[in-house]
Amino acid sequence: MTGLADLYLQQLKTGIATMLQYRASLVIWLIGNVLEPLIYLVVWTTVSRSTSGTVGGYGTRDFAAYYIVLMLVNQMTFSWVMYEFDYRIREGTFSADLLHPIHPIHADIAENLSSKAVSLPFMIAAAAGLTLLFHPAFNFSWAAAAAFVPALVLAFLVRFLVDWTVALAAFWTTRVTAINQIHYMAVLFFSGQIAPLTVLPRPLQIVANILPFRWTVGFPVELLLGRLTAAQIGTGLAIQAAWLLAGTLLVKYAWRVSVKRYSAVGA
Repeated sequence: MTGLADLYLQQLKTGIATMLQYRASLVIWLIGNVLEPLIYLVVWTTVSRSTSGTVGGYGTRDFAAYYIVLMLVNQMTFSWVMYEFDYRIREGTFSADLLHPIHPIHADIAENLSSKAVSLPFMIAAAAGLTLLFHPAFNFSWAAAAAFVPALVLAFLVRFLVDWTVALAAFWTTRVTAINQIHYMAVLFFSGQIAPLTVLPRPLQIVANILPFRWTVGFPVELLLGRLTAAQIGTGLAIQAAWLLAGTLLVKYAWRVSVKRYSAVGA
């Protein structure tokens, strides 16, 4: 455990230094993370105004609150590991990771956390600016805020495990762009990023409740905004815990099977 803690600490320091070294890339990436939810926010607030009422239980200011919180939650749970995995295998850099005594997933988690540590202050500033611009209707409560913390931690872990499992497809094919794109579209649609899930037709809401994506983004957002009952919060946390267990078992099995096929393409 001490060695694992040291790994996370050192990886966090290295990751933060790397992120600060490439400041231009960081700024471009942050702009993209703000623009996407901002576009959806503008679209749905426009739809709400045109109907002179609510859409899926959301009014104009409700949509503003939803997407501002979603922007922060998505930032705290997002990972990019599946977009880099095939490169690491093609170039042979993954060989060194396999020689380490600790599972490679820990270094990836630490690197992801370091990026969040650097980028979160900028995202909070962006959220503050959007709040002044769109006047969202926040409905926070201490009870919801307390439940939000474990929900956010579980959301991050579940999302990372799912993404890491998808990334393992790179052991089977050196080009995984199509797989990553399908996964990205599923996350975008069923997590509540394109629209709050209450806006979707009922059959799609059922599918969203079955898949893990809602529980990694939409659920923490709805929780913090006070749109869930105590029973729904308890059920959601239980489902997140179940997906965490399933994700852990899936990663262990997929890793054991996939690593047997490893062969570096590069030097």
